[in-house]
This record gives sequence, C-alpha cells and structure tokens, in this order.
Amino acid sequence: MTIQSRRRLKTLVGAGSVVYASNDQGRVTGITRAIAQAKIAEKEKITGLFTADLLQADPDGLSGSTGSQDPVVTLAALSQVTSHIGLIATISTTYQHPYNLARLVGTLDHVSGGRAGWNAVTSSVGEENFGDITLPAPQIRYARATEFIEVINALFDANQPDAVRRNKSGSVTIDPRKLHPVHHHGDFFRVQGPLNVPPPPQHRPVQFQAGQSEEGLKLGARYAEVIYTSQPTFEDAKHFVEQVHHHADAFGRRENRPLIMNSFHSIIGESPSDVTRRLFEKHERIDYEQGRLKVADMLGGEIDLRDLALDQPVPLRLLPDIGQVNRRRGRAEIFKRFALQGLTLRELIIQAQETGHWFVAGTPETLADAIEQRYQAGVLDVISLHGLGQPDQEDLLLNGLLPELRRRGLIDTEYSGGDFRENLGIRGRRR
Repeated sequence: MTIQSRRRLKTLVGAGSVVYASNDQGRVTGITRAIAQAKIAEKEKITGLFTADLLQADPDGLSGSTGSQDPVVTLAALSQVTSHIGLIATISTTYQHPYNLARLVGTLDHVSGGRAGWNAVTSSVGEENFGDITLPAPQIRYARATEFIEVINALFDANQPDAVRRNKSGSVTIDPRKLHPVHHHGDFFRVQGPLNVPPPPQHRPVQFQAGQSEEGLKLGARYAEVIYTSQPTFEDAKHFVEQVHHHADAFGRRENRPLIMNSFHSIIGESPSDVTRRLFEKHERIDYEQGRLKVADMLGGEIDLRDLALDQPVPLRLLPDIGQVNRRRGRAEIFKRFALQGLTLRELIIQAQETGHWFVAGTPETLADAIEQRYQAGVLDVISLHGLGQPDQEDLLLNGLLPELRRRGLIDTEYSGGDFRENLGIRGRRR
C-alpha cells in the first residue's frame, strides 16, 4: 500500500505537566510551560495534545509521576491559546459518571470550537480514593465501561442540532421538544436525560480507548474511533491489529474500523555514537532497587523480586497467571512474554523504564525508518511522539525527526479541517 493511497500518519504529543513545583520561579509555572508546549505543537502542525491521568498520588514513584491535575480543566485552558490542535482527555469509566462526563467533554468541545476527544480507560489504581476496598475485577470494569460509553453516546445523540437557537435580539431560545431524554436503566447507571449541554460542534467528541487485554481489545473494536495501544515489537503490532480488525468486523465495523494509535518512546541522537552515549547515560540513571518494584508492578503487582539477583531471569514459578491478574492485565501479558524470552531482571528493569511501550534509540533517520515500517504495514495510523518539553530531546524532535517524517511525506504539513475529526481524517460523524 503506497503512502499516496492512505491518509497521512497523524501525530500526538503529551499535553505537558501543569503541576506546580516548589522550585518554580516567577512566571515559569506549570501552566506556563504547558501553554508554551501547546503553542509549539500547534506551530508544528501536530494533530492533537494527549493527556494521561492518574487517580492516586503514587508515593512509590512507579509511574514516574505523582499524578496530574484534572485533564479536562487543563485542556480547557490550552484551548484558549490554540486554535487547531485536538485536545484529548483521559477519563476513567470506573470512577466517573457518563452524565457528568458528557457535560464536561461536551463543554470542552464547545469552548475549543470542535476540538475535543476523550480517552476511555477502566483504571488500574485509585480505588482507595473512591470508596472501594479493592479494585473491581476486569470483567466488572469492562461491563461498566460498555454501558458507560453507550450512555454517553445516547446523550450526545438525543439532542437535535437546532435545539438551542439565538434570536436576533441576542437572547437564547430552547425548544424542549428537541432535547430528548434517554430513559436509561442499566446494571450500573440510571440516566433520565436529556443532556443539558447544547449539541457539541462535533456531535460526538472523538472517542479514544486505551486497554489491550482481551476485554479492552473488544471494547475498543466495538466503540472506539482511535485505539491507543502499547505494542513493543513489529510482530506484536501486527498481531494486535489483526485481532482488532477481526473483532471490529464482527461488530459490523468493516467499513469503519478504529484507527490504531501507538505510543512511541525514543532516544534521538545526532549520530550513532551520540545515540550510544545517550542510551548509556539513560541506563546509568536507573534506580535498580526501585526498578524491582516497577517490574513487579508490570507483572501484576503480586510478586516479590527484592531478593532476586539482577542478572538472573525471573523464575517461572513467580510469573503470574494472566487470567488472575486484576491490574494492568495487558501490561502483565507483555512483561510475562519478556520474562519467558529469558530476559534477566536487569533487562526487565530497563524495559520497565518504558512500561512496555514501543521504544527505539537512533538518529532521526533510524527512528523514521521504524515508524515508516509500521505505517506502510497498515498497523499504525496515529503516533504519540515523545521529546517535547525534554531539554535534551526537544531540539532533535523538532529539527530532526519531524522534518524527516515530513520529507518522506508521512505526516501532515498543514491542518486539513476545522475540527478534530477532520484533522484526524475521520469522515462523517458516527451515530
């Protein structure tokens, strides 16, 4: 399949941390940095800003963050200093309510002029902050997520586009006959409706979904417009996409399959020797004792690796039964495969720094080769690039990798439309 016969690869970057640190000085605060990064991303014609979220403080530092401030509020602020770039908020379907979310994301779509998206996750942490003693089982979380998405879609679909009109005098008239209740009575939610937010500019803000266990894969294949996955190898990516397409076709989506988004972790160097140096320095900074906890967390959080020698593989008896893993089942599958390949604990700790994501170290040309391989194979439609906001990588991203991807005709050089759907190349508005 030639590049000319397919939509160009779409690009995302992280929205940037807005956490205020104690050593922030003057006007160089968290939101100032986030605004600066958003403006740079839009200048580079990046398709969207993607926010992750975490619902606990993470005192052990296993995620590399203490959490983040609310993504919808953050993106609402960034919407006022940008005009084209998409804005994607990660939302927990386990610890959020569909009516509240419809109001929040519908409002974000309005204040941004049709640039909102939301990424559905079922959460793997945070139950202690929402009244649960233990994290609900995956089957319960995904059943709730299924109903959640059906309710929010029903709320967006129910109101007619002309339900709210502005008169010549400037006053607003609401036609109650065009605001429709949804009368939803399900296993997890009772929602009467109608939604009290006017129909969003995109009708439905773009639906992302993250989760690569079997349950997550089916949920994405059924509902998502973009599936966010972590596939560390080319063969993993091919297998995953085959499964997505199989399930999407079974749900009647052969002509409307979800786009595949992969997060791309990288080290960019100016030359092969510079790459080697940067990679060595990255490994030198690893805290291997904390790394033991991180690998245990990647394997489901129920094993103890404190006494295992760093240059020994993880004993088979310690590896989890994936069917019994409650947290991050997809991630546990990836790290169990790594362990079964004979990787030592030290090597697993190095892999855990990227939490199982696709990782390449190389020059801009080497990285572009890896990206182009997946794109040409039809297993990559949207890529989340790292490096923006990192002092030692930002210049090589902006003046190395992005120009190389443009030179090859892989990514957009301009925004193609007025809303996020058009810029993603999603035709029409699914109902």
